[in-house]
Amino acid sequence: MSPNLALNELVERRRAAGDSLVHLGFGEARLPAFAPLTARLTAGAHRNAYGPVAGAAPVREAVAGYFARRRMPTDSDQVVVGPGSKPLLTALQFAVPGDVLVPRPCWNSYAPQVRLAGKKAFGVPIPAECGGVPEPDALRRTLHAARAAGHDPRVVVLTLPDNPTGTLAPPRLVREVCAVAEEEDLLVVSDEIYRDTVHDPATTLLGPAEVAPGRTVVTTGLSKSLAIGGWRIGAVRFPAGSLGERIRAEVLSVASDMWSALAGPMQEVAEYAFGEPPEIRRHLAACARLHGAVARAVHRAAVGASARCRPPTAGFYVYPDFEPVRGELAARGVTDSGSLQLHLLDRYGVAVLAGHHLGDSHGALRFKAATSMLYGDTRKQQEAALDAADPLRLPHVGTVLTRIEEAFRGLSSRNAGEAA
Repeated sequence: MSPNLALNELVERRRAAGDSLVHLGFGEARLPAFAPLTARLTAGAHRNAYGPVAGAAPVREAVAGYFARRRMPTDSDQVVVGPGSKPLLTALQFAVPGDVLVPRPCWNSYAPQVRLAGKKAFGVPIPAECGGVPEPDALRRTLHAARAAGHDPRVVVLTLPDNPTGTLAPPRLVREVCAVAEEEDLLVVSDEIYRDTVHDPATTLLGPAEVAPGRTVVTTGLSKSLAIGGWRIGAVRFPAGSLGERIRAEVLSVASDMWSALAGPMQEVAEYAFGEPPEIRRHLAACARLHGAVARAVHRAAVGASARCRPPTAGFYVYPDFEPVRGELAARGVTDSGSLQLHLLDRYGVAVLAGHHLGDSHGALRFKAATSMLYGDTRKQQEAALDAADPLRLPHVGTVLTRIEEAFRGLSSRNAGEAA
């Protein structure tokens, strides 16, 4: 089972058994569904026919408009909608030949999707300043070494903004990676499901489809930005021209045998949400502010406990590295990411996802912490966090942040009993 889903189920079982756990191990935007979205879902309940595999024309037109507003002019015939971006990304791996280059670390499903398609994934280290893109020189070296060994990499996957580091690659790096893709004739798959979670609206996000439009496929969805992961709504944009048309046809072929079509009620929701009326834009902005405030607080807790950690700029993750306190942790039997995850869970009741599940080195002391799980256990608490000018001052948020701070300090303490 996917390690993040397995961890989430473990946490739910232990909570049901009475354990008090802080859940940082699952990338779900833990917020109530926005009321206008539920109204659209209800309004679409009568749509019980299968419909076109690519999606009905109105929803594809809405998605095309969404991309166009982000400097990616798009025709509706370049769009396919599906039950979440995950199956769309998987379908791409079946539709496009060749092995795949992914950032290291990266979302834990990229490599399994590649393997399911009978191909090989090659992890490439990320730059020091951000995640989501391979370091350009390392990308060339890995690509050439793979080809020399008889492999056939033809695709590079980017994540903008990034899961697991909660960072956004700057335009310079996007251009450099796209230059490598142009030189080496690689297809770029840009996973932009976190695009609308950038914390500061003034931040510049340059997408690969703006730099290398003829060779970039872009995926997105509503799971993260609008907190409706369980509704499973995703979309993909193919490049204009013959290459995009061929890939789209292959994806539709896979989709026709894998999921048939996005459910009609979900197309009703998607048409409305991707149309971005004012209330949706305001809601997206409020969610991004909340994500940023809580992610920065967890980042401060990690850095305050002597960890190295990239400052989060988007999404709801931090990715701390406790290498600076390896000696203190080794004295407690913590020597790698797996034992670090277990130690945090068993000693402090804090669930995180070990870095080796994300393609990172097993010996590293790194993990992903999903900060979006901290907004409250009830709808009332979550709505209060979303509405608050300073969510960190809310008792239910402040209490759990204090517990995280104590756990992280305990990792760096020379006395194993401190901060326990």
